[in-house]
Amino acid sequence: MPDMISLTIDGHEITVPEGTTILKAAEANDIHIPTICFHDYCTANALCRICVVEVEGARTLTPACVGQVSQGMKVHTTSERIVRARRTILEMLQASVDLSDAPEILQMAVDYQANGQRFSGSIRRETEVKDDNPMYIRDYAKCILCWRCVQVCATDAQYTYAINFSGRGYETQISTFFDVPIPLSTCVFCGQCVGVCPTGALKPKRQWLLELGRSPNEIMSLTRTERQSRRRANANP
Repeated sequence: MPDMISLTIDGHEITVPEGTTILKAAEANDIHIPTICFHDYCTANALCRICVVEVEGARTLTPACVGQVSQGMKVHTTSERIVRARRTILEMLQASVDLSDAPEILQMAVDYQANGQRFSGSIRRETEVKDDNPMYIRDYAKCILCWRCVQVCATDAQYTYAINFSGRGYETQISTFFDVPIPLSTCVFCGQCVGVCPTGALKPKRQWLLELGRSPNEIMSLTRTERQSRRRANANP
């Protein structure tokens, strides 16, 4: 049995097992901490920093998804410093990424009164939709680099390693190795990357075609033809 740790979150005395993250300790006691990059079935990497909390005695804000509890810890989740940090993160996302298919993030922006115009001079992430396979499309103009798709494609679930980060700094994006089309990568079309994407950057092909105004019959014909073409290509290299 793990040792039990006693701490305080927003004035509430809490006891949880040693090794528990601040996020999970808060969730277990009905204290809400917002998250974006975090997913219960993905390895936490503290990339988005929207879940930061203030720990008394700590110099910097602590990401709750990876920060572990300690005996006597005093945590604040809604201080002015935290609200300002979360608002700034949301404003930077609004200014640089298409969040039109991310309702949870849009609601956070409303909740924290985020104003993306504060960073109106930012360069927006603009890329063409990658439509290279019959199963899903990749619209990286909507990608926030949360790493969920990379994680499930690798050791969190599929062990396929079809996708990873490419580029550096602002040029960083999600890509296949050597930027080959999805059908030429190690992708097995399991769909798990699509399932964990929080912004619609990865979207089922049929859903995308429907949103473009294609009729159900057209969609069935298009996707069926693409699958048959791929099978024929594989059979006759």
